[in-house]
Amino acid sequence: MEKIDALKPVIYQLLPRLFTNYNPDPEPDGTIERNGSGKLNLISPTILKHIRELGATHVWYTGVIEHAHTPDYTRYGIQRHNPHVIKGKAGSPYAITDYYDIDPDLAVDVDKRVEEFERLVARTHRAGLKAIIDFVPNHVAREY
Repeated sequence: MEKIDALKPVIYQLLPRLFTNYNPDPEPDGTIERNGSGKLNLISPTILKHIRELGATHVWYTGVIEHAHTPDYTRYGIQRHNPHVIKGKAGSPYAITDYYDIDPDLAVDVDKRVEEFERLVARTHRAGLKAIIDFVPNHVAREY
């Protein structure tokens, strides 16, 4: 592998809900039960190693902050969102509902979603990469 210029960042953008979703036959506008969702825990050290081998210095995790979605997560203390104002069944990762939380669709264990994200960041660092997430204060859901 060619040496990477330390002053030149190379950013690999990754949307977890698609990147690790292995459904071979998704249905347009299908539910999460039908189409699935990628999970933070599935972004493995091997995947991160391969991203590093591409020459990346950073991984930009897009859509990890909690955004409007249709599944009911009220049993986890997450507010139910109005399905009439959500963009599609999965919602837009740019329709943020809580800047201090991780989107529950991306978690294997919804109660541990923040810890799953923290472990992903740690795996990213161990792979020799830096982690970036979106934080755009005006990217809010209608119900924010």
